[in-house]
Amino acid sequence: MSRQGFFITGTDTGVGKTWATVALMRFLRRQGYSVAGMKPVAAGCRWLDGQWKNEDALLIQQNASLPLAYSQVNPYAFELPVSPHIAAAGAEIDVSLLNKIFNDTKRQADLVLVEGAGGWFSPLGDEISNAALAETLRLPVIIVVGVKLGCINHALLTWRAVDAAAVSCAGWVAVQTNADMPFFEENIDFLRDRLNVPLLGVLPHVSTADFEKLSYNFFGNLLKN
Repeated sequence: MSRQGFFITGTDTGVGKTWATVALMRFLRRQGYSVAGMKPVAAGCRWLDGQWKNEDALLIQQNASLPLAYSQVNPYAFELPVSPHIAAAGAEIDVSLLNKIFNDTKRQADLVLVEGAGGWFSPLGDEISNAALAETLRLPVIIVVGVKLGCINHALLTWRAVDAAAVSCAGWVAVQTNADMPFFEENIDFLRDRLNVPLLGVLPHVSTADFEKLSYNFFGNLLKN
């Protein structure tokens, strides 16, 4: 697998991007890769150890193969749990700084997984979106699809947007966000037939995350790309 890492985006917010990212980190580590992770911009943080920290970014930090400073995992952390461009309250997101931190991190690990905030076109600041950041980092994209009512439209729109961008799409991950989702498998089968990229894994609904166990729900076809 001649990759430097992946950019993880979602069909929406709250679709399981972080759980998919962490489970994928565990999967790749089990294949013998050293893996690091980043969540460059995060909103919805709490004050901890003298700085704003985000729960999702902490999970990513804790599941890396190597110890990284929190500021390396999550350079921009904002308090309010709203869209990052609002939470930033006018603070500028320096894309060149994010690119530098990513390049520094990839020199320390075989693969770096970068989790965006929200969906593909969600703004990270006044002048940058997840899409623009993925293009800047030149990473292949993995789309996390929260399998729920409406997901087919969201998944197809997201895939077409990624496909039209200056990046490649490595595949998609299905996440069962609701335990009572009717016709879960039928929705996955429909999308498998219409998304022209491989299904990389199916994460079942769980109330408490066991990331090592969830990591076994990824398929080896990711390593063939």
